[in-house]
Amino acid sequence: MRKYTNNSPEAGARIVALALMCDGAIDRSEVLLLERQNVLARLGLDNERFDLIYYEYCTDMLSCAQRTASGQLELDKHRIKALLGEISDPVLQEKILRIMLDIVHADHHLTAGEVTLIAQTLECWGMDLCEMTWSSVPRHCQSSETTIGNGTAVSISGGKHYAATG
Repeated sequence: MRKYTNNSPEAGARIVALALMCDGAIDRSEVLLLERQNVLARLGLDNERFDLIYYEYCTDMLSCAQRTASGQLELDKHRIKALLGEISDPVLQEKILRIMLDIVHADHHLTAGEVTLIAQTLECWGMDLCEMTWSSVPRHCQSSETTIGNGTAVSISGGKHYAATG
């Protein structure tokens, strides 16, 4: 995958593109969210620049990703970590994580891919949802377990976030 300058609008936009596509397709509710929350401007980009970054992301996916049994393209954990590693500024990390959370919640349906991406992001950036000052997720983060998408169990307990697939 191509490299962008660390903490650049392009690096942030590519992570937004990753969040948009981690469930296999962009949902209309996600596009509306981008517009309603003025996400591109918050990242320092216009529509044309984001479209180019998104196109480059898709091109890179075709050359770097692995195809699953269902035909969906997936990046391995190493490549996702490399993309996330291009954002090192804690303030920018928090901003992008909030955008990612809004994107994955936009259609009111969490998939295993979305949960996995958020978990990888939290781990890579050393963040904890329960310690964020404001978020799409309730601050109190009581222990709970819920089922998402295809029956994947997600447990949130004591500030730790787990996703069990299968």
